[in-house]
Amino acid sequence: MITHPSFTVEPWCLRETELNLDVLAQSESVFALSNGHIGWRGNLDEGEPHGLPGAYLNGVYEQHPLPYAEAGYGYPESGQTMINITDGKVIRLLVDDHPCDLRYGQLLDHERVLDFRSGVLSRTARWTSPGGRTVRITSQRLVSFAQRAVAAVVYEVEPVDGPTTVAVQSELVANEPLPRVEGDPRVAAAIESPLKAEEHFAQDTHLRLVHCTTRSGLRVAAAADHLVEGPESTRWTAQSEPDVSRLTVTADLVPGQPLRLVKFVAYGWSGERSLPAVHDQVDGAVAAAVSTGWDGLVAAQRAYLDRFWAGADVEVEGDAQIQQAVRFALFHVLQAAARGENQAIPAKGLTGTGYDGHSFWDTESYVLLVLTFTAPEAVASALRWRHRMLPGARERAGQLGLSGAAFPWRTIDGAESSAYWPAGTAAFHINADIAMAVLRYVVVTEDEDFERREGLDLLVDTARLWRSLGHHDAEGVFHIDGVTGPDEYSAIARDNLYTNLLARQNLLAAAAVATRHPDRAAELGVDDEETAAWRDAAARMAVPYNETLGVHEQSAGFTSFQRWDFEATPPENYPMLLHYPYFDLYRKQVVKQADLVLAMLECPHLFSDDQKARNFAYYDALTVRDSSLSACCQAVLAAETGHLRLAYAYLGEAALMDLEDLEHNTRDGLHIASLAGTWIALVGGFGGMRRYVDDGKPDLLAFAPRLPEALSRVAFTVLVRGRRLKVDIGPSHASYRLVEGEPLVVLHHGEPMTVTTGAPVERPVPPAPVRPEPQQPPGRRPVARLTGEEPQAETSDQVR
Repeated sequence: MITHPSFTVEPWCLRETELNLDVLAQSESVFALSNGHIGWRGNLDEGEPHGLPGAYLNGVYEQHPLPYAEAGYGYPESGQTMINITDGKVIRLLVDDHPCDLRYGQLLDHERVLDFRSGVLSRTARWTSPGGRTVRITSQRLVSFAQRAVAAVVYEVEPVDGPTTVAVQSELVANEPLPRVEGDPRVAAAIESPLKAEEHFAQDTHLRLVHCTTRSGLRVAAAADHLVEGPESTRWTAQSEPDVSRLTVTADLVPGQPLRLVKFVAYGWSGERSLPAVHDQVDGAVAAAVSTGWDGLVAAQRAYLDRFWAGADVEVEGDAQIQQAVRFALFHVLQAAARGENQAIPAKGLTGTGYDGHSFWDTESYVLLVLTFTAPEAVASALRWRHRMLPGARERAGQLGLSGAAFPWRTIDGAESSAYWPAGTAAFHINADIAMAVLRYVVVTEDEDFERREGLDLLVDTARLWRSLGHHDAEGVFHIDGVTGPDEYSAIARDNLYTNLLARQNLLAAAAVATRHPDRAAELGVDDEETAAWRDAAARMAVPYNETLGVHEQSAGFTSFQRWDFEATPPENYPMLLHYPYFDLYRKQVVKQADLVLAMLECPHLFSDDQKARNFAYYDALTVRDSSLSACCQAVLAAETGHLRLAYAYLGEAALMDLEDLEHNTRDGLHIASLAGTWIALVGGFGGMRRYVDDGKPDLLAFAPRLPEALSRVAFTVLVRGRRLKVDIGPSHASYRLVEGEPLVVLHHGEPMTVTTGAPVERPVPPAPVRPEPQQPPGRRPVARLTGEEPQAETSDQVR
């Protein structure tokens, strides 16, 4: 989309200079506003035209049955789908009785701007009605970071060419009809009219609707209040019915005399609280918003984002598109998590209903990785949600005949919602992903209270899962059989390397933390014998390796499989899972997404430099990237092994996944993990930032920076152990300085150095090692970004 002429490249905003209905649904996703609790898609104020109307509350969903051709033990019985709740952003306009619908009349100009520093979406338009009257429309919209339950809109209309009678209808509307899209597994299951009316109210300028869901039993309330400014002729009336509560404002206007409406909206939901309690909650929240006022909400929004950018900004010189993309990415990653407050982070955030609004393992492995170093308070919140789901995960483990906890592959409320066993239940690595996120958060923040409480609980139960799932063979080697790793084109494998290595870290970390907190460990029934068993399993963990090829195996025996015939695979047959049977994919050497490569990113200390280079070259030639989760990981390992041009190309793919709609499903919401991958590729790839952990003991934060020739500078700030560290990288030198905090020892290309708030510490950047360029499957090479280099064929549609 960013290459569409309607979109400009600017460092601190996303600007659309004209309305193009062909990309309306995609623009609704990229212009979405959220705070992790409320999500509003970037729909036009007037409600129509739209691609996908959307207002969401994190954790609000409806259940639906999961049908099976044949029943099987342990199959989930019902699925969960995030639903479109009461839409509070709709403000319809009539100009001399003509509805303002931009498909009719004449749209003279239209611009929208999403400002990453203010968190405000602004819009200006001039429209001539079918009756020939021209009006100027301006609006501003925000979802508040400061007041979690609140969103607000300022809407103003002014005639341009003569006296005009206008009517502005501000609505709360439930059960909006949604478009249907068939045959795409990334699209949400459609549930018609999921909300059942319980209360509707409209009086003076105040509106309220309360609904409940039928199966999940959740109560949802929305309230709105308004400030109206206009000429003496301004009048308003309010009315309500079960699914609509409406304030209608009318005025006779002349040029230079606008009608201005400020709309404050508040949301609340609960699975337990009574109707009066929930409606009082939203009435109180909207009253607080009115008291704060629009200007107060804007000021608080700016202050919140100022604090965030001070510890999170990434500066890129030499590629304006990537500069814009990384700030766009960080802004949306923050929006997905900032005020979630013990709820999940869905794969699409609250920008659309793609993947049914489910949370997957990429929350912990991608999104929380970025937030740990930029907004750690959001990480603690997301992990507390996992902790809250522990009882259900323990029950699921028991159902599967295992100890500890078995966390769901995809979920909203903690129950498994994947109907496909090999890609769902068998992907046990989600346990280790959660454990790694706990370990990373505790090491980087030194939050000992969290480690002692939620952290220890999560580490112990995930470790118990591995000890019961795996087994020692006759020679004492510990194997984990019948699992699916990150690569969903290989399922039910033996000793998936990623799973084994992260399980190893999980076991060691659980033993170490239990030793540090013996009283809490005792409460959980952990004794010396159990921690010894964890350490023994970790020490004897199977690590598949092909001595002949000199590469690690993605899983035991993988390198002996028949290689997929990429030459005979036409471009239109990607993503492959939509064109080939799983049984064929599962028995061939073809990789959907980074798996072993991701293992090298997560556990860098367990591989030598030569092993990383050989492994990366081998698996890059097999990886088709039918997933948005892959390019950023490949960018990091490409940079580490010296292939900077290739890393730069992979960075571009990750960064522009939604801005260029590379998967052709941005209409359903943004790919939050791929957005996080933009930061990962820049900071982990060209910054070379790693955090080494072995035997549960953290080593120093390490950097090995190198830039591709197209970039003249990359600078970033990370929050680590109560300090704010600024890293500034040029072509030949890198500098390190603490913006605040006590002195910190870090590594630069293996050399320890002490960084303080004084003068920056500068070190030379050594040249990259020279190695043969890795090959990719035919037609799957990423688009080159270097000036003067011929672009390769762009990758086609992909799935996750």
